[in-house]
Amino acid sequence: MKLHELKPAEGSRKRRNRVGRGSSSGNGKTSGRGHKGQKARSGGGTRLGFEGGQTPLFQTLPKRGFTNINRKEYAIVNLKTLNRFEEGTEVTPALLVETGVIKDEKAGIKVLGNGSIDRKLTVKANKFSNAAKEAIEAAGGTIEVI
Repeated sequence: MKLHELKPAEGSRKRRNRVGRGSSSGNGKTSGRGHKGQKARSGGGTRLGFEGGQTPLFQTLPKRGFTNINRKEYAIVNLKTLNRFEEGTEVTPALLVETGVIKDEKAGIKVLGNGSIDRKLTVKANKFSNAAKEAIEAAGGTIEVI
């Protein structure tokens, strides 16, 4: 096969429908829009969620709660993931991102007590759960709140 012999697969390229180009095209005169009405007009049609004048569903449902605009979302790290580091390592947010434990720091890092730790590490993070704090110190490591 040579470059000049290449052709797209059969049926992979569909020709666009050119409307309003005469009756023999199958979409002449009204261009497939039917006769009159809102959808036949230019710029016609309804907005998203419109139900013909009936109160839309999203307006009938009760509204509850609020969204705190000052909410901080922390990247979560469990104890079991800290076991991948060597004994005596200083675990920092930059190191966690570099090793691929977390994708990004977000508002900070919180260490949770899921799993167990069997290495002596110095862990630097923004927040620690009580269980994580106790487990790290029980393994001989230290914690540092940034």
